[in-house]
Amino acid sequence: MSLETYIKRKKRLEKIISVLEKEYPEADIALEFSTPFQLLIATILSAQCTDKRVNIVTEKLFQKFKTPQDFVKVKIEILEKAIFSTGYYKAKAKKIKDSSKMLIEKFNGIVPDTMDELLSLPGVGRKTANVILGHCFTPAGIVVDTHVIRLSNKLGLVDSKNPEKIEFHLNEIVPENQWKSFTHLIINHGRKICIARRPKCDRCVISKFCPSAFMD
Repeated sequence: MSLETYIKRKKRLEKIISVLEKEYPEADIALEFSTPFQLLIATILSAQCTDKRVNIVTEKLFQKFKTPQDFVKVKIEILEKAIFSTGYYKAKAKKIKDSSKMLIEKFNGIVPDTMDELLSLPGVGRKTANVILGHCFTPAGIVVDTHVIRLSNKLGLVDSKNPEKIEFHLNEIVPENQWKSFTHLIINHGRKICIARRPKCDRCVISKFCPSAFMD
């Protein structure tokens, strides 16, 4: 990224964040959790599933299974049935059991607080790791989900479809103390206004900062 591009994107971003903070003053994570371990499980379940559905499932799930040991001991068929409605339940159940087992064997049953250690857990990629670090520990970067990928490109903040490259580029222009909130602002806007197939540009509060406005 050239210095000129950096300055241009950073100035645009400052204006975008300022407007979105006023538009979505209560923007925050939608997943419900009480501990880092619960957030780990909820984030694994959230793949290809709505946060609303995950919250419905975890409300009952966390009453029955509270620790990594509980998830290791439960028969996988029972776990699959409990999380069935989140989709891809067989793969998710395996990831949950494998991650729980590694937490016990390698981390004394405690969710680690570094990127490298989190990435060593089965089923944990940078997105999941950043969610956990951002909401339970010290943020290591911006959470890049489908909304962030799409909107950061439409807004001219990045020029890539690669989640990891997008994360690093956004980390450069988004102030570190806004890494967590930035994702939630973008997710809220992506869900309510900048919808993938039918963006409501005429109702968009940041359309004047968006190179893609009215062009879709």
